[in-house]
Amino acid sequence: MSKSVSEKGGMKQLFHSLFGKTWAMWVGGILLGVGNICLFIVLKPWGASGGILNWGQNIFNSLGLVKFGSAEAALPGVNAHPYAILCFLMLLGAFVAALMSKEFAFRIPPIGEIFKGLFGGILMGIGCIIGKSCTIGGFFSGWPALSLGAIVFTAGLVVGTYVALKYLLFEMEKFPKISSGKSSSFLSAATEKASVQPLIGTIALIVGIVIAFSFNKGGNKVLVLYVLIGLFFGFVCQRSRFCIVRALREPFMTGESSAPIGVMAGILVSMFGFAVIKFMGAGTPKEMIWVWPHFWLPAIIGGIIFGIGMTLAGGCVVGSLWRAGEGHIKLWASVIGMIIAMPLTAKYISAPFYEALSPAMKQQVFLPHKIGYGGSILLFLLLILLWYLFVKWNEKTGKFSAL
Repeated sequence: MSKSVSEKGGMKQLFHSLFGKTWAMWVGGILLGVGNICLFIVLKPWGASGGILNWGQNIFNSLGLVKFGSAEAALPGVNAHPYAILCFLMLLGAFVAALMSKEFAFRIPPIGEIFKGLFGGILMGIGCIIGKSCTIGGFFSGWPALSLGAIVFTAGLVVGTYVALKYLLFEMEKFPKISSGKSSSFLSAATEKASVQPLIGTIALIVGIVIAFSFNKGGNKVLVLYVLIGLFFGFVCQRSRFCIVRALREPFMTGESSAPIGVMAGILVSMFGFAVIKFMGAGTPKEMIWVWPHFWLPAIIGGIIFGIGMTLAGGCVVGSLWRAGEGHIKLWASVIGMIIAMPLTAKYISAPFYEALSPAMKQQVFLPHKIGYGGSILLFLLLILLWYLFVKWNEKTGKFSAL
């Protein structure tokens, strides 16, 4: 007779706690908030779109299709860009977690879903460049950074999510064949039987640690920590199913509140650390980090476009990365769409768009400069409280569920 989990040894119990069941999303939110503070201490807060932008710029350069100078690439070469490293290690961390929990498989959806992933990724690429933000840099890190533009960008995300959900319901009713058809899965593990997946996951984890030590030999402590934190982020996102798309989408669908509450937890933890770091750096460039010059028009336009794209794709930049690490082909298509769209939008669309705007339409507004640190923190806490009360009320009443 097989032993129950409580009868197994300490290490087996720990392994089961980590990989035997999905974590609560609020646990993931808290851990990601702590990691976000660590990133800010090391260099800058969590962001994802800059890393994918750098991937795309380097790929275009290597293929000789479009040339991007070192200024556009931020730092020459993927290996020298902290956020490119962070994104790659997030992907690897999610891959490790999926293997260790025996949840990895190549999942191939119907062709219509793959195209929605690609198109959604393209829209996210356009939206994050126009709005100078993604769901992480402009929302999960933007609110703790006390940026007024982050509030507007989030409003755009909500509008975009709503529009995309309306379209998806229309598609299901009028054109159901778009997303129907054959789907398949390869290399999945039998959860109740022995599998090679945890062994491969262990090897992949060692590879990530080796990458960290390779930068340590060169004396680059920033990249060492970005590698380790990236692994941690990918691991936590996969185990907790952390998803900002769900947080913004579920109130309009099932009404479930667990995803929004998980994101709220991460924002609150991040805000505590960010406020201390920025307050201590008052009057220095540190104070303005992650406060983008996008208030108000670029933030709302970029947010709407990004919100539509992430809902069609089924994941934002981070959600696409960790789901790709699990083997979801639709999300690989989403990442490819972003890799294509971000550098081209940055090179050909962003500059003329911003030049056409008046200064009042593209302000960089740090709220503590307007209403002080206390007032700014209270404002964001009030917004989070109102959001919490809304999702709990909607969960109970279903007033806004299913659109």
